[in-house]
Amino acid sequence: MHPIIEKVTQQVIDRSRPTRAAYLKHIDSIAKTDPIRTTMACGNFAHGFAACSPAEKLDMTTTRKPNIGIITSYNDMLSAHEPYKDAPDVIKAAIREAGGIAQVAGGVPAMCDGITQGQPGMEMSLFSRDLIAMATAIGLSHNMFDGAMYLGVCDKIVPGLLIGALSFGHLPAIFVPAGPMPSGITNKEKARARQAFAIGQISREELLEAESKSYHSPGTCTFYGTANSNQMMMEMMGLHLPGSSFVNPYTPLRDALTKAAARQVLKFTALGNDYRPVGYMICEKAIINAVIGLLATGGSTNHTMHLIAIARAAGIVLNWDDFDNLSKAIPLLAKIYPNGPADVNHFQAAGGMGFLIAELLRNGLLHADILGVADQRGMQNYAQEPKLLDEQLVWEPTPEKSLDPEVISSVDKPFATGGGLHVMRGNLGRGVSKLSAVSDDHQIVKAPAVVFDDQEDMLAAFKRGELEKDFIAVIRFQGPRANGMPELHKLTPPLGVLQDRGFKVALVTDGRMSGASGKVPSVIHMCPECEMGGPLAKVLDGDIISINLQTGDVNVLVDADEFAARQALPSRANNHHYGLGREMFGGFRLGASSAETGASNLFLVD
Repeated sequence: MHPIIEKVTQQVIDRSRPTRAAYLKHIDSIAKTDPIRTTMACGNFAHGFAACSPAEKLDMTTTRKPNIGIITSYNDMLSAHEPYKDAPDVIKAAIREAGGIAQVAGGVPAMCDGITQGQPGMEMSLFSRDLIAMATAIGLSHNMFDGAMYLGVCDKIVPGLLIGALSFGHLPAIFVPAGPMPSGITNKEKARARQAFAIGQISREELLEAESKSYHSPGTCTFYGTANSNQMMMEMMGLHLPGSSFVNPYTPLRDALTKAAARQVLKFTALGNDYRPVGYMICEKAIINAVIGLLATGGSTNHTMHLIAIARAAGIVLNWDDFDNLSKAIPLLAKIYPNGPADVNHFQAAGGMGFLIAELLRNGLLHADILGVADQRGMQNYAQEPKLLDEQLVWEPTPEKSLDPEVISSVDKPFATGGGLHVMRGNLGRGVSKLSAVSDDHQIVKAPAVVFDDQEDMLAAFKRGELEKDFIAVIRFQGPRANGMPELHKLTPPLGVLQDRGFKVALVTDGRMSGASGKVPSVIHMCPECEMGGPLAKVLDGDIISINLQTGDVNVLVDADEFAARQALPSRANNHHYGLGREMFGGFRLGASSAETGASNLFLVD
């Protein structure tokens, strides 16, 4: 094992010792070796199976068969979640054939950042994660279940489901992916169309045609944003069946994997001999594996918040310095858009997760000794890929070499020696930057600040031609407590246009950027946020800001005494707290923790 990984892992273990011990003690006190339903009063129990078939009622009342709860994020508007339409019936049938019982325990909301991007609904997006966690807990609170299966894919849905699952950490858990849609037009073509529209070269109709050719069928979007980073992380932590993350929906292999996952969860309940509760599966090493996967693939910066919140749900204290230190040891092994032209289907064809995991294991860059949901414990099982042979699901070793070195490389020939995520530090606070998609000549920027408190104001300035110059856009009051921390991906096309015109441009904000953002240097998630008096609220138009993504420095070049004497300026933006449901999330805004502690309202760890 690489010494940096060993050191960081031990630091996380030591830091988490009291909270992790308390968490494990709690879930140990709940686990039962008899079906959990046998402890219920008759009236409670009768309510719990009233809608079941006569055969299911008989099984519930007279057998020790495990009952598996299904939590689903199905809706038929979102392409990534549409494939879950028939999944509960498929799962129920497979579990019944394998000797168990299954019930849909509840549904959770699933919203799409791609739809709400730049819209008022985006200001509820981040908080939907905690709402999903709470809805998951409500679904499982009927306490009828010996295990659970979770159906979710996209940005906040999987982290929310996992946080909720960890509140029922005594139950075994398997996550079931839906898979990516087949490839449409290239991501480069899509980005080109967006930039062309931003400068008036193509019409709205032409832009819509290009977008529709990219997002065109059921399945996850094919770029490597937060949704597909979720799938990677679930496999890195052993919560997916090996190799199942990026298999397209509505294919025989996808269906076979869903059925296999249903059968698998029955093996791990407390009623059998191989009890694997999810609270033990998500241990410190599993969390570190997820961070390693994020760094090795150039995944979404959103997970610098989500992983911290997930870890805290299991009593584990992860922080940004852990990401930063691991980034020095983990090479960048994948080039998937926005880090390169390929999409996740190309990544899968080149060897996918199986090859990536095998390469990391061969070089001592991944913890092998975690539980996982494969038959045999440990990550070695994940250095395989699933196949259908004579209609039977089997796993075979992945190729020893990448089938496309331009998409997945090796530790000996990485795309970059570091993992591409840096913690940024300086007199403007602490933030995060993803440099894996930023070319070397754009990683150092020094330019005057142009300050905005609303992304629409910046877009208007761009359209007026006021930004044809070197500048660093400062977008203030975009943190969790200010307006729910919306993604600011809408700013990527105009900033990309200006960068292509030869201007030195960058972005500094206490908000988020999309997992699909990349080529423009950005320092995001700045803490403390402006709403809490963060130093970014003191920056004035014309102040010179220096950003160095390579060294992790972000500073405003103003005399220290002068800057300290400045008062943080209030937001100049219109009120973002009312309309389209935002008024109902006031409690979430008021109680949100910082981005560095997971931007959570759940206070999972003091």
